[in-house]
Amino acid sequence: MFETLPPQEPDKIIALMQQFRDDPREEKIDLGVGVYKNDDGITPVMRAVKAAEQRVWEEQTTKAYTGLIGDPSFMEAMTSLVLGDAVPHSSVAWAGTPGGTGAIRIGLEMIKMAGQDRRVFISDPTWPNHPSIIDYVGLERVSYRYFDNATRAVDFSGMMEDLQALKAGDVLLLHGCCHNPTGANLNPVEWQMVIDHIIATGAVPLVDIAYQGFGDGLEEDAAATRKLAASVPECLIAASCSKNFGVYRERTGALLAVAAEPFRVARVQETLAALNRMNYSFPPDHGARVVTTVLHDAALRADWTAELEEVRLSMLGLREQLVGELRRLSGSDRFAFLAQHRGMFSRLGTTPDLIDRLRVEHGIYIIGDSRMNVAGLNAETVPILAEAIVQVGV
Repeated sequence: MFETLPPQEPDKIIALMQQFRDDPREEKIDLGVGVYKNDDGITPVMRAVKAAEQRVWEEQTTKAYTGLIGDPSFMEAMTSLVLGDAVPHSSVAWAGTPGGTGAIRIGLEMIKMAGQDRRVFISDPTWPNHPSIIDYVGLERVSYRYFDNATRAVDFSGMMEDLQALKAGDVLLLHGCCHNPTGANLNPVEWQMVIDHIIATGAVPLVDIAYQGFGDGLEEDAAATRKLAASVPECLIAASCSKNFGVYRERTGALLAVAAEPFRVARVQETLAALNRMNYSFPPDHGARVVTTVLHDAALRADWTAELEEVRLSMLGLREQLVGELRRLSGSDRFAFLAQHRGMFSRLGTTPDLIDRLRVEHGIYIIGDSRMNVAGLNAETVPILAEAIVQVGV
């Protein structure tokens, strides 16, 4: 049997990580893998997370199963964090999942179960796992224009032109904030136009919000998702705690489904429980319990919010520093877009051969499509990157 398995395409990010490890140069810089790093190059355990883990360790008396969809207190914490009071919490069905990836997978499987040959519209470009999971689940995938390589901004006119093909029952996958891989986001006016179009067509939005708190702030980053959820009859939201809580390896996420009618909420809830059962029986609990502990304790939440803000401002500071260095070295403002992007990533909008030159000549590792992890920089490596970018002619 095993010999008949088809070969799999290697994951480009994982392959780049291995190349970086194998590179003997001490001055090499990793801007590929999507994790936050502090000035020491470490992805730290956040203070509040550490304290919450200690509390869980001291107080937890059992490792028995929770429930098919996870701990209800985690649901309440995540619904409040992502949606605030935008919709009644009674209109939200949910499931705890193994990270945001698990939430996307469960959401797409439920879309497939709903039938009617639904199409899923995704931005070009998008997170590589989006098309992979869509294809594996067996849904039709349609791309819409999103990023303009010339301006390094959202190609909103192209996006809206492509979204004219949406029809009732189609699914529109949107990034809630900090678009991955480009860092270019819709502004509030553009978000409203997208929401109006969703309502007019009868499409169903699926929001992937993996970086809440990394862009303009916790509340600000959730604003578009909240407005969308309050405006449309139905929506799905895949939320991740990997980045904003730094619990990458704990695989902590949730799928939220908003519906107006109680009977639809109940049907979605039983469907999500069944999907969880078939996939992994019960979602991971440790990360979810830690996140819940942080969000339900005023002191821990305040400390977490403060540290998350430090992380956000650090990334913005690195962006400003990089733009300044590039302006000084190039004598132009053509890299000003880097300060306008938000979140961990920016897409340089350059060619794969120049990205290869950055790696070969300067030991700077960036994904071939020119997605760069700004959070992998520090004050000392920013000038090195800027000089390399100018030297290779990006």
